[in-house]
Amino acid sequence: MHYKQKHIYVGLDLHKAHHTAVIIDCWNTKLDEIQIDNKPSSFDDLMKMVKKHCKKGMTPVYGLEDTGGNGRALAVHLVEKKQIVKEVNSALSYNERKSYATTQKSDSWDAYCIAKVLLARLDELPDANPQDIYWTIGQLVARRNALVKHASSLKNQLHQQLSYHYPSYKKFFCDVDGKAALAFWEKYPAPHHLESVGADELATYLRKASHNTCSTRKAEEILELVKKDGETKRKFQTSRDFIIVNMVQDMKRSRELIKQTEEQLRQVLSETDYKLESMDGISTVTAAELIAEIGDIRRFSNADKLARFAGIAPVRFSSGGKGKDQASGQGNRVLNAIFHNLAVQQIQVAKGDNKKQRNPLFYDYYHRKLAEGKTKKQALICVMRRLVNIIYSMMKHKTEYRAANLIERQAS
Repeated sequence: MHYKQKHIYVGLDLHKAHHTAVIIDCWNTKLDEIQIDNKPSSFDDLMKMVKKHCKKGMTPVYGLEDTGGNGRALAVHLVEKKQIVKEVNSALSYNERKSYATTQKSDSWDAYCIAKVLLARLDELPDANPQDIYWTIGQLVARRNALVKHASSLKNQLHQQLSYHYPSYKKFFCDVDGKAALAFWEKYPAPHHLESVGADELATYLRKASHNTCSTRKAEEILELVKKDGETKRKFQTSRDFIIVNMVQDMKRSRELIKQTEEQLRQVLSETDYKLESMDGISTVTAAELIAEIGDIRRFSNADKLARFAGIAPVRFSSGGKGKDQASGQGNRVLNAIFHNLAVQQIQVAKGDNKKQRNPLFYDYYHRKLAEGKTKKQALICVMRRLVNIIYSMMKHKTEYRAANLIERQAS
C-alpha cells in the first residue's frame, strides 16, 4: 500500500466567522463537507466528523492556508490534539483553482482545492507550528505599526490645520510635532489666544515645555511672525481651535501608546533569548519584525532556505542549456523589505568631514562587489544575502553579533 493511501485529506477554507472543510481520499474523491464556527467549541465537531471517514490504520491530514490569522485558533487546537497539520501556501491553492477550464469560486471549492494541493504536495508542505510567542510578537508589531501610521496621519492633518491659523507656522519651531511645538499649539491653537501674551510670559511657558531649550528671543520671533501674518480669526473659530487641540492630544496619546507597546515588545523579546540588537542598525522594533516574520528558526535547516523564504536567493531561468540567475520577486516581501532596509544601513557613511562608516566590513564588501562589475542593486542584494547568513546564525545559536568586536580589534 502506498503511504498516501494511509491518509485522508482535509482542506480548510478559513474565515473570520466560520471555516469550511472538505475531506477527500487519495483518489481525489470527495468524502464529505462541513462548515463549523470559528470557535474552539466547534473544532471537536470537525475532528469527530473526520474520524468517521478514517478506516482502521488511517490518519487524517489537515491543510490550512492561514495558520497565523483566521485559522490560528484551529491550527493550535489541532496541533495540541496531536493531529498532522500542514501549511498550504495560498499561491498553490490559487493555481489549483485556475487550472480548471471553468473557474469556480466558493468556500466549498476553495477547501476542495486546498485538499487537492495537500494530497499532491504532502511531502513538500511545511508542518504548521503556531507558537504563541512568535504570534504575540507579530501582533505587537502590527499594533505598533498601526499606531505609527496613525501618528503620521495626524501630523499631516496638523500641518493642514495650522496653515489656516498660522501662515508662518513652519518658522516657529524646527519640528511641528516637537515637545515645545505641541505644547504651544495646545495652549495657543490660534493667534487670538496670544493677544495679551508678552514675550516673557511666552518664553517662560516654552522653557518649561522644552526643558529650558527655548529662549526669550524665540518667543519674540514667534510673536513678531504672528503679527506680520495678520488677522486669521474667522467665524466658528472656537470649533476650529478645538480641532487643533484635539489633534495635539491625540498625538501625545499615540506617542504614549507607541512607547508602551515598544516596552511590551522588549519584555516579550527577552523570552526568546535572541541577541539581534547587538548588531548596529537593529533596534528593538527591527528585531521584533525579523522574529515575527521568521518565526521559529528551526523551520529552516540552513540559511539558504531562509534566503529563499525571504525572496533574496536568485532564481535560475534557463532553457536549452542556456540561462541566467535573476533576482527573485517571490518570497516573503515584508521580510525582504526588512533585510533591504538593514542592508542600506550597514553600508551607510556619516555626513560631514569624518565620513565614518557605520559598518566597515559591509561597506568594504559592498564596494568590492561594485568593483567586480555588479550594479548597485545587485551589490546590495549581496549584502542582504550575507545578512541572512548572520541573522540565521545569531538566531540558531542565540549569539551576539561578533563582527563588532572584530572591527574594534582592526581599528586598534
